[in-house]
Amino acid sequence: MFLIDCPYCGPRQQTEFHCHGEAHIARPKDPDAISDVEWADYLFNRSNTKGVFYERWVHNHGCRRWFNLARDTVSDRILAVYRMGEKPPRVKK
Repeated sequence: MFLIDCPYCGPRQQTEFHCHGEAHIARPKDPDAISDVEWADYLFNRSNTKGVFYERWVHNHGCRRWFNLARDTVSDRILAVYRMGEKPPRVKK
């Protein structure tokens, strides 16, 4: 278990949060205009990066707000936490 620094509440235990996968995935502007293959790619295919990975998290047992987190998937170390709508920070492992 580790601490996550909620950008709204401050440091809290990991058990208060839930990860919802990869961050910064843009929804297709006109879903009706894309093929089934392109729609399936948007829905199901993710990068599964080894190293720095940007994720969406929600503080379930706290403020209930969403934020993004940069995490090293090899060491499980949190490299940056930032609010939704902010640009992802450049981070190094």
